[in-house]
Amino acid sequence: MKLFVAVVAGVLGSGLWLDRLARADDAPDSVPAAPAAPAAPAAPAAWDDIDNDPPESSAREGEPEAPSPGPADNDEAAPPAERARPPKRPLADPTPVPARKKARMSLTPRARSHMPDDDSDGRLDKREDTVLGGRHFRIRTSRGAVHVWFPPDYNRDTAGTVIYVHGYYTDADGAWREHELARQFKASRQNAMFVVPDAPSGNDDDVKWPALKDLRRAVARANIHLPDGPVVVMGHSGAFRTVMQWVDHRLVDQIILLDALYAGESAFDAFIASGKRADDHKLIVVAASTSEESASFARRYKFAVARERMPTGSDGFSRRERGAKLLYIRSQFEHMAIVTSGKVIPTLLRLTPLKRLSSD
Repeated sequence: MKLFVAVVAGVLGSGLWLDRLARADDAPDSVPAAPAAPAAPAAPAAWDDIDNDPPESSAREGEPEAPSPGPADNDEAAPPAERARPPKRPLADPTPVPARKKARMSLTPRARSHMPDDDSDGRLDKREDTVLGGRHFRIRTSRGAVHVWFPPDYNRDTAGTVIYVHGYYTDADGAWREHELARQFKASRQNAMFVVPDAPSGNDDDVKWPALKDLRRAVARANIHLPDGPVVVMGHSGAFRTVMQWVDHRLVDQIILLDALYAGESAFDAFIASGKRADDHKLIVVAASTSEESASFARRYKFAVARERMPTGSDGFSRRERGAKLLYIRSQFEHMAIVTSGKVIPTLLRLTPLKRLSSD
């Protein structure tokens, strides 16, 4: 009898254990879903920062995303994903990779050393050759090389002057050659003398030509006649350090900053708004890496006009954009492509008061 009771109890106990196991293995009818990650807000277009009447859509297909402040900022963590189990034995530590740092522009990199004296009246040596059918001179000065180029159909009677100031990590010779500046100047079809002086190639370099009159004097001392027409200054990147010192020169009519508004806002404010000759000036600001600084600057002025992307040609600008006292363009081209693609410099030069070549 005792044996019978033990057998029955064992059978009933195993049945309950199996039932519990089955219940534990069965998934519940409804499992609460994990909360979905909130969608990232759409990045505002350049228009949102400037105009009081933004376009109907703040983001159009093909628009560039807001540029990142620097290479190091691109190293964001990826979304969490299922991770493989770590190995039982720890792996050897890899060789540490130094963190990338973003280059910083400085208004006062270091105390300026004595500037070479180019104030004498002696002639400066120059070398002449022909580039793309136009006359080209390379002037040798104590402050570095100065390139001067005249287009084939140049007419001195109606010509103006374009002064192009290069950015960091190059010099006048390098920019002239590697950025194919003569080809871009020729493509603009503007009747102008084009001047490319040496400029700082880094924060530790002094500004070579703090006074525009000294640069003009150096060109004249090379026995090259300067035309009497409009003067347009175009600068890329670190060129702002040079260009900001020329804003009070009485001959400068227009400034074009090519991803160069890292600093110097007060100087460019004087040029476009608060200076004694500001009413006669125009400013174009193109931004890629400097879009945040440039949009903030342009937002100060009711007369500013903003545009998303460079057009394929000058006829792509509206009448309002052409006549703007301050035109801000957020470029689809990256920092260096702005000056190397051949799509920006010639197009913007057609928005200046310079005359078109007669053969155009």
